[in-house]
Amino acid sequence: MCSRGNPVISGKKSGLRRNGERVMNRKVLFNDGWEFAKSSLDTADCAGLTFEPVDLPHDWLIYNTLDLYENGIGWYRKRFAYSGDAERLLLSFDGVYMDSSVYVNGRLAGEWKYGYSSFEHEITDFVTRGENEIVVKVVHQSPNSRWYSGAGIYRNVWLKTRESSYIATDGIYVSTKKIDGGWQVEVDTELNLHEAAYLSHTIEHQGRTVSEASERVAAPGTHGSVTNRQILLVEDPFLWSTDDPNLYRLTTRSRPAEADDAVESVSQNIGFRTIHLDPEQGFLLNGKKMKLNGVCEHHDLGALGAAFNVTALKRRFEILKEMGVNAIRTAHNMPAPELMDLADEMGMLIVSEAFDMWERPKTRYDYARFFKDWARKDVRSWVRRDRNHPSLIMWSIGNEIYDTHADERGQEITRMLMEEVLKHDPKGNARVTIGSNYMPWENAQKCADIVKVAGYNYAEKYYRKHHEEHPDWIIYGGETSSVVQSRGIYHFPFDKSILADDDEQCSALGNSPTSWGARSAEACILAERDTPFSLGQFIWTGFDYIGEPTPYHTKNSYFGQIDTATFKKDSYYIYQAAWTDYRTKPMVHIFPYWDFNPGQMIDVRVCSNAPRVELLLNGVSVGAHDIDHAHGTQLVGWWKIPYQAGELKAVAYDETGRAIATDVRRSFGDAKKIRLKADKETMAANGTDLIFVEIAMEDEDGHPVENANNRVHVEVTGAGRLLGLDNGDSTDYDPYKGLSRRLFSGKLMAIVGSTLTAGRIRIEVTGPGLERGTAEFETFPVAAETLEGISANTRNQERSCVMGAKEEIPVRKIELVSESGQALDATTQEIVVRAKLYPENTSYPEVEWSVVNDAGIPSNLARVESMGQEAKITALGDGEFRLRCTSKNGTDKTKLISQLELKATGLGTAYKNPYEFISAGLYDYSKGRSGTGTRGAWPQAETAKPR
Repeated sequence: MCSRGNPVISGKKSGLRRNGERVMNRKVLFNDGWEFAKSSLDTADCAGLTFEPVDLPHDWLIYNTLDLYENGIGWYRKRFAYSGDAERLLLSFDGVYMDSSVYVNGRLAGEWKYGYSSFEHEITDFVTRGENEIVVKVVHQSPNSRWYSGAGIYRNVWLKTRESSYIATDGIYVSTKKIDGGWQVEVDTELNLHEAAYLSHTIEHQGRTVSEASERVAAPGTHGSVTNRQILLVEDPFLWSTDDPNLYRLTTRSRPAEADDAVESVSQNIGFRTIHLDPEQGFLLNGKKMKLNGVCEHHDLGALGAAFNVTALKRRFEILKEMGVNAIRTAHNMPAPELMDLADEMGMLIVSEAFDMWERPKTRYDYARFFKDWARKDVRSWVRRDRNHPSLIMWSIGNEIYDTHADERGQEITRMLMEEVLKHDPKGNARVTIGSNYMPWENAQKCADIVKVAGYNYAEKYYRKHHEEHPDWIIYGGETSSVVQSRGIYHFPFDKSILADDDEQCSALGNSPTSWGARSAEACILAERDTPFSLGQFIWTGFDYIGEPTPYHTKNSYFGQIDTATFKKDSYYIYQAAWTDYRTKPMVHIFPYWDFNPGQMIDVRVCSNAPRVELLLNGVSVGAHDIDHAHGTQLVGWWKIPYQAGELKAVAYDETGRAIATDVRRSFGDAKKIRLKADKETMAANGTDLIFVEIAMEDEDGHPVENANNRVHVEVTGAGRLLGLDNGDSTDYDPYKGLSRRLFSGKLMAIVGSTLTAGRIRIEVTGPGLERGTAEFETFPVAAETLEGISANTRNQERSCVMGAKEEIPVRKIELVSESGQALDATTQEIVVRAKLYPENTSYPEVEWSVVNDAGIPSNLARVESMGQEAKITALGDGEFRLRCTSKNGTDKTKLISQLELKATGLGTAYKNPYEFISAGLYDYSKGRSGTGTRGAWPQAETAKPR
């Protein structure tokens, strides 16, 4: 319906005219009109395959959540008509994952191995006048990454038409330098000329020309390649910074000396800023010391998979900026070109990373297969494309590279990669760095000594020692944190490290540290704060991503401060409290939600960027906590409170005692009404714009139901398309591309995309026993030329339900009621506890009972006898234990856990049975720290180790 049809490609005789000038050397978006088919790895060609229309960018793996690492070949086909007028024709790909081959009219035009670097193939000699066919073959063999890679043509495709003279691809190299009286802009332009040309540069700011220069460039002779250098001066420009990302527009024009009406034009943003990395002072931007409050980011976009979308990425940047993030490390690969553009525009510093492996593989089919033959080509593509961005501060040539640790060959490759980077960025627009988890060892230190800028992964304890031993090194946290958490899931008590539990979730209280990572978010903040020479840190990660589901074999990671559905976790606010200023953006956040068992002991935590917080329960103060962000060690308030229904309120105060922010958690009942909240009300009818619609629940009093897990059906009609459903739950394998899904911890995200037609969009969300939720949006028309090269046909479809059933009513809450209290002794050795299920008409009334300790490990202090939704507990010895009641909620695994603390006294010691298995978690120790005992769990990887 929305395809623009097969384009007619022509050259100079019918070229585009702009401002009276004929435009040479066009670059047009080429995403429309493609078809897709999938085959097994042993298929030789695409003959006989059934092709279906597909929108680019496209990720074919994201559709089947039960096989996100499927082996296969993706075949992309496009037909187009060619007039034969262009002298040269090129196909340009921003990214194809991975091992791709391009055929034109059945002939191999070129191949590219790496899935993350940009590349182009000239196809002039392969096309004919009239209809032509392009076939792109993409081979996906798993495992090829330690995370979800996606597969296919997942970034934009472009078609370039060229005449015999042209500006080389990424051939404009810009460097800025502060001098007396202003700033010097040096522009080196690589041209292929077969006749003399005039080359000019214009710098504009907000439509006003601030500097310009031009020269006549003579043709160089037989080889046709020449580099021209021109210098422009700009007086007192507005500086680029993270707070004020002022940009200027540099436009480079080339025209033949004998043809006044023909011009090739290339425009790009530039910025004026100074970056200084100092071994003692750390990071200085425009002469001002600041910390890199950074996050590491993989490339998938949740329900959209690896298929790139600029609106989705911009929204992620906005969420990160609100958190106080000012830097991103592109882990562990070159980003989409648009990421760099957004970083320039929004004020985000970038550490751009190239590789996760060199010659030694981490998985069987990763890029190590191709590194020796292809690394130089990939570095050339990477550096030339992104070297002019003001947001760029470092080139990372590798992450946790085993080669650097294994032997001296690692040092040879380090030098080779550094030389290749500097070959294309000789003026040092960014510094070369490397991220390593091998820094305690000699060979890795020798590699660090080559680049002098060392990213330490989970090794903050070595900062000071290595700073003393290597005073010329620049040190920063390339990866920190790795604390795992599931949004809205709380495993009590907070003061007990609980990495794994029966529900395959991690505790959002902050008590689920990994063995290699930090003990907490606060520990990361303090370690960086108290190391003045460090540039800053990049926490692992900003957003959850698909793959690497430590500590479980589920679907996506738990590392992020925001989940895959883009909902914020509680840890997000801990970092926000440290990274933002209460004088300009006061905030306070309280967690957990407020709906538990009567009498259950709840850990309540409050974080704020203000110097003082107070907690109130039903209007009565529980206590206050002073936060010293500059020097203190207790950055989050913490109270233990027996649950009682009502209202929890946190108040933040400034240094004068004035209340400047509040946050509230209220008790709630079962869901009655569906509530929709969109991130905007209008979008462009350009086929790529998105609206994110948060689906939540309210009880009969209008309170948000923060643990709602209702299943809903989502329908989008009108001038829009449903493109994804995501709840952020790593254990939920329902399709991202279906029409029905459960909420998780009270929320579900629907991603609505535009078409190429303006009009109204309606979204309707329904569920059993719920008042439906509806919303309408408007898409506005855009200029016709902006729609060239775009198709917008794909939308979610009805798909099989994996979690539960389509018309189910899941259990939301198990309330444990003990009318005999929570204490047992010799006179009351047995009690009966009842499980009250919410809602009462749930589809899944079955529950299971057990007795566990604080870590969730079976305890020998009591015996439990199940009687359906009642249980008889018999105390066997003195001590504290927890009665646990669980529900599988229509699945084959535990999905819901409810616990109540019980205590037995006067019964003596309950001894362990030496003839039965005893969990290591029950081992009695008198000193030393208990670790979590995991190094990672990635089902698609052959080696399990942290990034």
